[in-house]
Parts: sequence; structure tokens; C-alpha cells
Amino acid sequence: MGVETVAAERKAPTFQTAIDRWARVGPYYAMFPVDFAFEIIDTYTKKGDRVLDPFVGRGSSIYAAAAKERTGCGIEINPVGWLYSSVKLRPTTKGRVLNRLQELASEAEDIDIERANLPEFFSYAYAPDVLRFLLAARHTLRWRAGESKIDRTLMAFILVHLHGKRSSSLSNQMRDSKAMAPDYSVRWWKEREMHPPSINPAIFLEQKISWRYKKGKPELSGDDLLGDSISLLRSKDQRRALSEPFDLLFTSPPFYSVTYYHSDQWLRLWMLGQRPSPRRRGGKWERRFESQSDYHELLAGVFGGAAPLMSNDAVVVVRTDARKFTLCATIEALQKAFPNKKLQEEARPLKRKTQIDIYGDTSKKPGEVDIVMTPK
Repeated sequence: MGVETVAAERKAPTFQTAIDRWARVGPYYAMFPVDFAFEIIDTYTKKGDRVLDPFVGRGSSIYAAAAKERTGCGIEINPVGWLYSSVKLRPTTKGRVLNRLQELASEAEDIDIERANLPEFFSYAYAPDVLRFLLAARHTLRWRAGESKIDRTLMAFILVHLHGKRSSSLSNQMRDSKAMAPDYSVRWWKEREMHPPSINPAIFLEQKISWRYKKGKPELSGDDLLGDSISLLRSKDQRRALSEPFDLLFTSPPFYSVTYYHSDQWLRLWMLGQRPSPRRRGGKWERRFESQSDYHELLAGVFGGAAPLMSNDAVVVVRTDARKFTLCATIEALQKAFPNKKLQEEARPLKRKTQIDIYGDTSKKPGEVDIVMTPK
């Protein structure tokens, strides 16, 4: 896929190229704006450069890098974001994913919903045929790294449309980027007498898949690793992805005490084999980052682990929260990891409502800051 397919000035998506059609795959909380990712790649790298993002989320940074003939390597601890990112780089062919969809639809006919013993939420969120299909996908698809590329691609499509507006998803009315609490959702649907949409999931997904592939598919270079960045950046087992020096560190760490990044994706994580309810506890780096000492440890560990992998003249670009603690902690960790680089801050005040506003937090927010570090 040549760079001529990527517009230099990226205003609104036209969806007239495969690059544009696949760039925004994956509703995700606190995701990088796609246009911003392309802007940074254009500004600070050239063809053939290597880009590292240790908090890659749904993969906009490494996708933009690969689309512009660079090589990206991302690390993501949340399997939902990792799956979006890895599929966008190299999805299977349309024919294979559609064939697998039909196989799965046939398998779903034999699923007994009652035996799944799911909470009340699921019967209000999904019609019986849809729920049978989801249970079949959950138990059958081999989506993990090193398993089936076909199954991984199909699972990505299922996750994208797992919940959202009734007209564009498999679920009863719900937000697309964040799965709400089950009790709240059931109460909300009951009060409005809203029942799940009765749709054929295979036909619904076939239409979504066909639209996505209409302009072709990307086949981009890059690596996407699933796991804890602190551990993986120091792992001797990741030599292929992390062996050559990187020319740009481009990332946005989770903001301090904003949201439960894993709990927000509890329904999609259920599809990937986890429990059928939100989970506020879990691994140390899967929480809300309410401990300042843990937050300092996270930033120091990730940036400190990335520093030895960067070339001598590498550039660092980090987008972070403008609130005092998050900003100061980020700057402190970056200056310790990269003492020989000069640092510049560029304020990015919020010009529109954010996802946090939409979800009920209407407190005044100072916006974001882009931290740029260049060789002295």
C-alpha cells in the first residue's frame, strides 16, 4: 500500500481507500485521534524509520506509521485494543472471513443459552439468536497471537459491533466505546421498555464486513505485542520486534485516576473469555491508576525500558493530561529516561466535549499537553 493513498492533509475521512476504511476500526476509550497520529508520523519520521508505542491502544500510531512506509511496534496490555490493532495491520481476506462467519452461524444453532447461566443483563442486551451466535464465537474462535488469523479478524468485527447504537450494533441501545454497568443498563432498558433488536447476526456482520473490504485491505509492516510494557521492553524473547533501534517514541500513557481502562471494556473482554461482569480489580497495570506511587512506577518503568531501544537522534512525542500531577509525573519520568534531550510542551486545550464529559463528568478539564523531546 503506497503512501500516495494517504492524503497529506487529513481533514475528514473519505473512506475511498483501504487505508482510510481500516484506520478507525475499533471503538475504544481515550483513543488517539487518527489525524493526529498521521500528523506526528509525517512531522518527525521519514520512510524506513521505526516507531515505538508502548501504550498502543487500538493501534492508530503504528497503523499510521506503517501506512506511511515506516515500521511500527506497539505494546498493549488490554486484549481488546491489541486485537483491533493487530487485525488492522494485516487482516485476512474477505472470502476467508465470510466463510468463517457462515461456519460460526451454523455452529451457533446448537448452542443452549440456558446452559451458559448468564446474568440477566445478557437477555436484555441481546436477542436469543444473537446471544447464541456470541456464545459460539466466544467458545470457538481461536483469536490469540500465534493462532488463527481468520478467527482473529472475525473476532475483531464482532467486538467492533458488540455494543452501540441499535442501528449499528448487535446489542440493545448502548454506548459503543464503553460498556456500562449491568444493573444500570437493565434498569435503563426496563424503564423505557426497550427490548434487544431481533436481527440475524450473520447477515448483519456480512454487511459490515463487505463494506470494510470494499476498497481492499491493508497489508502493513509492524508488530503488535500483547502484554505488560515494563516486562516486554526488557524481555530477551522479543528480539525480532525490539532488536533494531527506534527513531520515534510516540505514545499516550493512561491518565492518572480517570477511568478503569479494563472495566470499561468488560463486555468485550467477556467475549474474549473473561468473566460476564465488570472487574475493578486485577493486575497492577489494569486498574484506574489511583495510586500516585504506582503511576510514577509505571511511567518510570516504561520510559526507562524504552530509552535503551531508541537511536541516539530519536525523537520522543508523548500526549498526556494537562492536570498538574499527571503532567509533572510524565515530565519527570521522561527527563530521567532521556536526560540528553531537550523538552518542549505544547498545550492542547479541549475544544469540544470529551468522552469523559459524555459519561457524566462535567468538571472543568485543562485539556492535554504534547511533550516533544529532541536531541540537544
